[in-house]
Amino acid sequence: HCSADCEIVVNEANFVRKCIGAESCQDDLWGKLVCTNFKVSFISHNSLPRQRFQCTHRLLGEHDIPLACVEQVVTVNDVKGKQKILGSNQKLKFNPTELILYCKDFRIIRFRFDEAGPESAKKVCLAIAHYSHPADPQLLFGFEYVGKRYHGSAGEQVNGVDPGGGMQTPLFDCSSDWDREIKRTGASEWRVCTINQGYFISPSLPEFFVVPVSLADQDLKQYACFFYSQRIPLWCWNHSSGSALVRMSNISDPQQQRKVEQRISSAITKSHPLRSDVFKSDLDKTLPNIQDIQAALLKLRQICVIDPFEESEEKWLSSLEMINDLLYSVWVCTENEDRDLSCVISCLVQLMCDPHCRSLHGFQGLIQKEWVMAGHRFLDRCNHLKKNDKEESPVFLLFLDCAWQLWNQYPAAFEFTDVYLTVLGDSMWVPIFSTFLFNCPRQRAENSRDFASSKSIHLGQDQALRFPPVWDWSQQFSLKDQTLFNNPLYVGKIATCVQNGTVKTFTHRRSKKNYSSTLRGLPSAFRNGSIGPNDTLARRNSLVLRLRSDLSQVREQQETPSERFIRDFFSRPVDLQGLLLPQLLPSHLSVWKLYFLRWVPEAQIPQGGPITTFHKLSVLTDEIEMLQNQLKQYKGAGGTPNNLHVEPSKMYFKSSSTPHQPPAPPEYLSSSFPFSPVGNLCRPGILGTPLSKFLNGAKIWLSTETLANETF
Repeated sequence: HCSADCEIVVNEANFVRKCIGAESCQDDLWGKLVCTNFKVSFISHNSLPRQRFQCTHRLLGEHDIPLACVEQVVTVNDVKGKQKILGSNQKLKFNPTELILYCKDFRIIRFRFDEAGPESAKKVCLAIAHYSHPADPQLLFGFEYVGKRYHGSAGEQVNGVDPGGGMQTPLFDCSSDWDREIKRTGASEWRVCTINQGYFISPSLPEFFVVPVSLADQDLKQYACFFYSQRIPLWCWNHSSGSALVRMSNISDPQQQRKVEQRISSAITKSHPLRSDVFKSDLDKTLPNIQDIQAALLKLRQICVIDPFEESEEKWLSSLEMINDLLYSVWVCTENEDRDLSCVISCLVQLMCDPHCRSLHGFQGLIQKEWVMAGHRFLDRCNHLKKNDKEESPVFLLFLDCAWQLWNQYPAAFEFTDVYLTVLGDSMWVPIFSTFLFNCPRQRAENSRDFASSKSIHLGQDQALRFPPVWDWSQQFSLKDQTLFNNPLYVGKIATCVQNGTVKTFTHRRSKKNYSSTLRGLPSAFRNGSIGPNDTLARRNSLVLRLRSDLSQVREQQETPSERFIRDFFSRPVDLQGLLLPQLLPSHLSVWKLYFLRWVPEAQIPQGGPITTFHKLSVLTDEIEMLQNQLKQYKGAGGTPNNLHVEPSKMYFKSSSTPHQPPAPPEYLSSSFPFSPVGNLCRPGILGTPLSKFLNGAKIWLSTETLANETF
């Protein structure tokens, strides 16, 4: 796999052995280890001992690792008993016999240099360490990729992506995208503001955003200096009731705080048809900070992948509970600088309340609006330059995990699959997309202008290089493989769109139907967030009797209005086109196995797991849609079934030509599909460890204290 002429080979070593099994070397692969300015690549003429998957990445081969995905480069000389973590421009005083790459997507990959030349082994290790630690954003591969990747039919260079490009996802980099969103949500008392064109007011805000109609531009310019980083309040979304969701940074001047807050609150109140009061939530006081989130991810990685599991079971349990606690908090929306947890919360509110955001393009537009254009620090939080570990934090991955928890409880409410969410998380480490490369739109514009100038790239009327957004999935996958994103369970909705300045609706062609909550394996009474008197828990039996008496006392306490609302919500069938509330008791939250455990061989279920259900549902959906299309065209042709046009299937797995013999699941399917753990995780076996027990179904991850406190 080569990314055109912008990818160059930096160093390579022959006769390298890639370790496939942790305990034995009989399945290991021999080949060439290559470092380019984009990735670490292993080229082997051997085939893996298992059938190859059919899903193919257009930029990355089966044994490729993007340099941005490399977390640590560890060299080992097992003869001398030496080990060193390599950084950029470091020296290596011993000849390595082994290279271990710890990856940000939880892979651990080992290479042995037993037969390789010692000097070439040392050079390729140093090259990987150096190129995975770029000193400047413009040294990230995305700049070379955009600068040289695109050429016109006559050979002339084209700047970036075709602006038409079939893109249906709004990028919110122009006022018209915001106008359409205002009309879609019915926010008639809000307007597009242009005072930040040229980033004149705030360096981290977009050039266009939405503010109350009653706030004049002059007032906004005056108030901007009182907010951190001049980030004045931003409109996110309007509910059909007229209520608005607004996010903002904290006010930096205490003397002006009351005056400015009153003026902003008054303007927001005027935008509501009933002039309702403003409810304000300070996220800095109620949610974990970025260091807490990073610590939780490191602990999760340690639990699932890296550690040799020598710790006690109680320590393992407490570690997992620390991670579990981070998924509890949700609601709205001031933050010191309004660039981290505000992104998470504003998106989750819209995801729960607005079915449009649960469609593929709606979800992508949501991320573009609340993360990319709102100035989330992707460059710093992903630590692409590996300069400041204190700034690194997986805030976006936390959001994807929360979105997956909601998807896992209501899968039929989402147009996309968990494969889509997993691939989206992986795309952070393929550093060619504008989505995840920069801290804010201004940084993208300034860096791309400087790079274009240094490379003599003529921009024409464009103000900056046009990087492809990650939403242009054709950069990574074929149309066939993109069908893995399509959810066969998705229940269509009446969606609102704006066309030619007017609001229109269209209905998804699949039939509408109400589905009840998709909680699997839980007692019926547990669906409303409590345990019935006759229900038992499939956990430690010693806890059940103690818990029953505690819970009965809790139920006797008087309910608050919010508790009553939630209880009523879970007592009736769920409208998948309406509000979705997540169940947040510890027993309702699951580990996102397809993302966090896909490389663990012991977690893999050959020809089993959720993918087998996905296969059957895809085949059934494909057959239904094929018959519907045939019937529609048959009627349109006046009953003559000749020359019928067949629309391409939206499903990855298709029905057979003989309906009475549905296709069997392919042999290459496993619970890790479309990812392969073979050769992507090398560490000691986990037999007998807490993780092994967890994978075998033991409910040991909830402590006695947690179960005792598990109340509505």
